[in-house]
Amino acid sequence: MAAEGGDEELERLREKKLKEMQEQAEARRRAEELAAQRRLALKRILTPEALARLDNLRIVRPELVEALEQQLISLAASGRVKLPITDEDLKDILAQIYEKSRKEYRFRF
Repeated sequence: MAAEGGDEELERLREKKLKEMQEQAEARRRAEELAAQRRLALKRILTPEALARLDNLRIVRPELVEALEQQLISLAASGRVKLPITDEDLKDILAQIYEKSRKEYRFRF
């Protein structure tokens, strides 16, 4: 009898673990699908040079690039930017972001 109860418990644990793994796989699949859609949108919005610059920047500042990508997609969808965005245009946008986010340090003696 004790073995039967243990088998049922083991089976419940297996089912629970399997369900968790399936949910994780589904979440990963959705994230990959969204990333692919975002990449496709960026390929339509940016020139190859600008896209390469964004990819290089992603290595150093991934959180900035993610926010910038979302902003670029929104701007393009609303028609508020001239398409395609060139490397020079992207440099200007990045310079504006840098100016707004730059911290100034002052030292008092």
